[in-house]
Amino acid sequence: MAEIALVTGAAQRIGSEIARRLHREGFDIALHYRSSARAAQALEDELNEARAGSCELFRADLAVKADTRQLGQAVLARYGQLDLLVNNASGFEATPIATCTEDAFDSMLASNLKGPYFLIQSLLRGLRESGGSIVNILDVHIDQPLRDFNAYCAAKAGLASLTRSLAVELGPDIRVNGVAPGAILWPEGGEAYDQAMRKKTLNETPLQRTGEPGDIAAVVKFLACDAPFVTGQVIAVDGGRGLVQ
Repeated sequence: MAEIALVTGAAQRIGSEIARRLHREGFDIALHYRSSARAAQALEDELNEARAGSCELFRADLAVKADTRQLGQAVLARYGQLDLLVNNASGFEATPIATCTEDAFDSMLASNLKGPYFLIQSLLRGLRESGGSIVNILDVHIDQPLRDFNAYCAAKAGLASLTRSLAVELGPDIRVNGVAPGAILWPEGGEAYDQAMRKKTLNETPLQRTGEPGDIAAVVKFLACDAPFVTGQVIAVDGGRGLVQ
């Protein structure tokens, strides 16, 4: 029987590349999406064409606790096990302190911290029984704050802390690690990274270029498949930018 990986926010961008990479490694994919139904269906078709019956769609809004619980229950009911959870789904919006509303603040915490927390809770049985692992997708801005995105950065920093604390709490049955992307794909809409900010970011990156979604997927695969003695770690994939002061 194939190992099972649940990848959240897997319809597009980095999430879709993570799903493809794990699928090539032999995982069957529980592919979660919230609103990108057309892209999710296209990816499901692609993966099932490559290997029949190897991918199934699961829709949920991870900012809603009931949806999160139902997603965990549905995945375990379908597969009876879970070998890997990749918490990739994320919200990303500016919340300047002068104008941020409680709803906007709660939205960032719900999608980036609360959702992953309660999804892990709902999947504990399946992860423990398989000796599985969790990989949380973080952000280099947990250490290098992004102006006006304070709630987002706080939530991702909380998820980094959760990564470390759950590695202690859930060991030895479950490993928990994180991947912190740097400049991989520019955020949609350009709100956080205009052309000047993009140029500055690349100038401050020793490798002088953006990364690729496959760079993140490769590290997720490493942590899931090739690192049995690694837990509680956050690996930055940022072209070395974190080294530049």
